[in-house]
Amino acid sequence: MAHHLDDIDKHILYTLMTDARSPSAPAIAEEMNVSPATIRNRIAQLEEQGIIRGYTAQIDFEQANGRLTNLYICTVPVDERETLAHETRAIPGVVNVRELMTGRRNLHVLAVGNDTDDLRRISGTVSKLGIDIEDEHLVQNESDSPYAPFGPDDQQVTRDATNFISLTGNANVIEITVRNEAPVNGRTIEELARVDVLPSEALVIAIERDDQVLTPHGETTIETDDIVTVLSRGGEVDRVLEAFAGKS
Repeated sequence: MAHHLDDIDKHILYTLMTDARSPSAPAIAEEMNVSPATIRNRIAQLEEQGIIRGYTAQIDFEQANGRLTNLYICTVPVDERETLAHETRAIPGVVNVRELMTGRRNLHVLAVGNDTDDLRRISGTVSKLGIDIEDEHLVQNESDSPYAPFGPDDQQVTRDATNFISLTGNANVIEITVRNEAPVNGRTIEELARVDVLPSEALVIAIERDDQVLTPHGETTIETDDIVTVLSRGGEVDRVLEAFAGKS
């Protein structure tokens, strides 16, 4: 089952895709208005879910002693694609193997060689595996960009809900970060019900605090930078947002 990403997860992924080396948890936390521990915990969860599969450096192989990068466009039987891809990755000089869902030209192999003789050696080894090389190209340049839908709209991170799910019956599940000026800040769940800060139909169902997920009860105190999940059954979304984020 696919892991559901909220705005915090997406912003982490966008930042890491921009540059996985330089961003720090405190910097991302400041942008998202949460604690650094929360960011570190989210990154660990994304790694555990297999969404973040690793961190690699972008290398200009031409600048590294004039090495050549070659792309081999190959066709393999669909039922052998995964096995052959695994065997191809073991060939010295192969730096990337991409499996495609199509029937033909369904395996792309990126390899680096010292010279054309080295690239011929790699192509010969690929062919010996029973892989049909249909085409090959010397790669002149390659660049990556972060996935735009994971980035902030107009480069501004939302200050309110980090996740919003509409349910039937005019109900919503809202995930929101508690701001310092929020009316709920420093109050217990029991106190919120007593002083009418939240709509009576709103129910706090979870609190993420640093690297812990708390099950709220009456004596639980809500703190700044908590990420709170609220079930709002009355449709008063604006009032819920104001309670946890303060007035816009």
